[in-house]
Amino acid sequence: MNRRNFLAAASLAAAPAPAAARLPIRKAVLLSMLDAPDYTSKFQLAREAGFEEVEAHQCDDPREAEEIKKAADAAKVRIHSVMNRDHWGSPLSSAEPAVVEKSMNAMRTSLRNAHLWGADTVLLVPAVVNPATSYKQAWDRSRQRIGELIPLAEKLKVVIAVEEVWNKFLLSPIEFAQYVDSFKSPWVRAYFDVGNVVLYSYPQDWIRTLGKRIVKLHLKDFKFHKNGNKAEFVNLREGEIDWKEVHAALGEIGYKGSATVELRKGNKEYLTDVSRRVDQILEGA
Repeated sequence: MNRRNFLAAASLAAAPAPAAARLPIRKAVLLSMLDAPDYTSKFQLAREAGFEEVEAHQCDDPREAEEIKKAADAAKVRIHSVMNRDHWGSPLSSAEPAVVEKSMNAMRTSLRNAHLWGADTVLLVPAVVNPATSYKQAWDRSRQRIGELIPLAEKLKVVIAVEEVWNKFLLSPIEFAQYVDSFKSPWVRAYFDVGNVVLYSYPQDWIRTLGKRIVKLHLKDFKFHKNGNKAEFVNLREGEIDWKEVHAALGEIGYKGSATVELRKGNKEYLTDVSRRVDQILEGA
C-alpha cells in the first residue's frame, strides 16, 4: 500500500458512520391508550402527542361507530386499523359452532367498522391452542373460517391481518409465513408484534423472514429480570429489543406502513414521551 492509499483508508476509518435514515413509517397509538373523557378529546390527544393515526377497537353500536368516525375526522387523525374483540374468548379454532359463529360475527362487525372508518386492516388472533384444541385443529379450523371471511374482506377492501400472540400458535417466523401464504390471497397478511416474540426469539429475524407479508406493526418492549423469575412488558427502548436491528430489518424489507404502540394508558405528557421514543426507533437511534 502506498502513502496515498494508506491516508485514504485512514480517513475512511476515522470518518463517522452515516446517520441511519428515518423509516417511512406512520406513528399510531391504540385508542384505549388515550386517557381522555370522550372520543373527541381522545383523538385530539393523539394528535397533540404527535401521533398520525389510531388503531380502534371493534364497535358494535352503529351510533357509537359514527361518533368515533366524526371525532377522528374532526381531529384529522386517521383510523388505520381495527382490533377485533372476540378472537380470544371465542376463537375461530373452537369445536363449538356457537362459539365460532360469535367470533365470525365479531369479525364481520370489525370489517364493517374498518370500512366505515377508512381503515385498511382488521387485526385478528387466528386461533388458540389449548387442551381442547390441538395445534393441527387450530390450523385447519382457523384456515377454513378465515377463508369464509375473505369474500367480505375483498368486497370491503379491508385486509385480515393475523397476529402472533401468546396463544401457542404460529411459533416461528417460517410457520407464520407458511400460514399466511396458505390462503393465496392478498386479503390475508401478517400483523407483526415486535414485543410478542422476544421471550423466545428475535423480532428482526421474524421481520426478515415475513418480509412483504407484514401489513402492520405493533411496538412494545420486553424485559427479563436478573433473577430469571420475572419478565414483563416495559416502555419502548427500556427492554431487551435491539431496536437498531429492528430498524435495519424494516429498512431491508422496505416496510412503509403504520406502527402502533401497544402500551398502558396515559396522559399527554406520557404519550408525548412515547411518541418521542417511536421517533428514536424510526430514526435508528
